[in-house]
Amino acid sequence: MPLYKSVTINANTRLLVWKNTESMEELSAAVTLKDVCVNKMDKMKSESHRKAFLGVRMLMQEIGYTDFDLYYSADGKPHLTDGNNISITHSYAFSAIIVSSQNIGIDMEMQREKVITIAEKFLLPEFAYLDPTHLETYMQNLIVIWGVKEAVYKMISRSGLSFKQNIEVLPFKMEEATGKANVKFEEIDAQYPFFFEEIEGFTLVYCLGS
Repeated sequence: MPLYKSVTINANTRLLVWKNTESMEELSAAVTLKDVCVNKMDKMKSESHRKAFLGVRMLMQEIGYTDFDLYYSADGKPHLTDGNNISITHSYAFSAIIVSSQNIGIDMEMQREKVITIAEKFLLPEFAYLDPTHLETYMQNLIVIWGVKEAVYKMISRSGLSFKQNIEVLPFKMEEATGKANVKFEEIDAQYPFFFEEIEGFTLVYCLGS
């Protein structure tokens, strides 16, 4: 059973992580999909993407939902038919979801040095507290910041929201595994808590809204 982790964050919020070790045949036999999702999955060229897609549905089943409870709004944001919020992420062998009555966002990123070469594309004020002379720590921090901004973007889901200009990750300590992000965009001027952990060479980040 590749349920990697299930955590009750608070009375209204659950986080689940799936490690995709089963075969496509096993996953397909365990999940019933809407016709539109069958067609969507059939168009995926990569088996790892198909497994990630099914892994998300396996996680939903763990807490009493099915593919028929999931729909997407015009902006691409996933929703549940019972009114709860859901955020979804997958990266290589892992899939993860967070479900809550609060607005939430989740992201999972592989830890790799490529993030250093693209840092200028997604951060600006954060350079003031980052130290690029300590390469490993610098990379760890960048991965967290990237994940936070992805999670916040998923949570807010607004066209035009800029990682670099509108989302600022305040200074944080890796050992504390938490921090805060400021968002200033259109009428939004708010601060959101985020939490993170490292899992087998990946960094999992989630953000809680109101």
